[in-house]
Amino acid sequence: MSDVKEYDFVVYGATGFTGKLVVEYLVEKYSNNPEISWALAGRNLEKLESVAASKNVSEDTGLLVVDSNDIASIEEMVSKTKCVLTTVGPYQLYGNDIVAACAKSGTDYVDLCGEPGWMHEKINELSDVAKESGSRIVFSCGFDSIPFDLGVLFLQNEVINRYGKPSSNVRGRVRGMNGEFSGGTAASLGATMAALKEKPELFAVLANPFALSDGFTGPEQPADNKPILDEKLDTWVAPFFMAPINTKNVHRSNMLMNHMYGEDFCYNEMWVMGSGDEGKAAADFISSSNPLSDAPKPGEGPSRESRENGNYDVLFCGDINEESVHVSVAGDMDPGYGSTSKMITESAICLVKECEDLTGGIYTPAPSMGIKLIKRLQDNAGLTFKVEN
Repeated sequence: MSDVKEYDFVVYGATGFTGKLVVEYLVEKYSNNPEISWALAGRNLEKLESVAASKNVSEDTGLLVVDSNDIASIEEMVSKTKCVLTTVGPYQLYGNDIVAACAKSGTDYVDLCGEPGWMHEKINELSDVAKESGSRIVFSCGFDSIPFDLGVLFLQNEVINRYGKPSSNVRGRVRGMNGEFSGGTAASLGATMAALKEKPELFAVLANPFALSDGFTGPEQPADNKPILDEKLDTWVAPFFMAPINTKNVHRSNMLMNHMYGEDFCYNEMWVMGSGDEGKAAADFISSSNPLSDAPKPGEGPSRESRENGNYDVLFCGDINEESVHVSVAGDMDPGYGSTSKMITESAICLVKECEDLTGGIYTPAPSMGIKLIKRLQDNAGLTFKVEN
């Protein structure tokens, strides 16, 4: 990949709600770092200028007018940067030409995608193109699926260190989550449901936990679609609405890392509701409700106070030799906006600055950036990865 680029990365969607949070974080953390160069991109120059002024962006920061429907403007942006950081979803509506341009030109790409049907299509269409050009494309660099994908990697490294082999059965357990869900997540779900009407073959993709694993199919996975009693933790757990995308990404990571977790690896991801009758009642209620019903509209989001008061805490249990190793991943802001905007920013910087040896292809966070990204997130972005027993 050529080093003759004006920018390390461009924030595409900088005038949207999440894009503005990315800009805020960049100004706070990296405005005085001469080793990191970045630009803002969006459809409207006046809005870009307004964001730059309101967020105290340096006057020498580039502002690029780019429209997802204008291929010439996309290609112009891609030609100027080592990486495109895009917050503009749903990606199945607004991301096709951008990811294709990156794949063809050898430019890196990170997004917040939680749309497995679209990801499945792009993997099939663009993997060989990206491998040939040297483009490193990394989907799902926000709350879906960094805490989960990297949490499993962190756990398995601990298990292997202790036992000399990975755990073949990992349970992801969301212990706490405070903050509003992303309006982009809700919009992506709506776009996926609309796509199913035109492409009924996507039902099979969405139902298959190995849909992103390039044809590999492992063992039947534990059920995660109804409340169950997790006897090892003595708590009721309920279906977690992000499990369908996180699980697919975790299995793709395993495949891309030459089955580091084993070809017999099982993973399920659920929400902790508590013990006894109260826990069961809570699990039953969650399983019958729609957690995205109150999500903001795309382009809107929670107040700064709400974001800063948010947090999340996920436990990962690796069962091995009749024992269980526990690690956790926690974040210091609401998952859908505050923490997500920091995670995707650190992903772009990590990919460009610390992954020189990574070859072209379509990745998930664990096999592409792994321990390097875990360190960046702990050092800069308010995440904590901790061994608990």
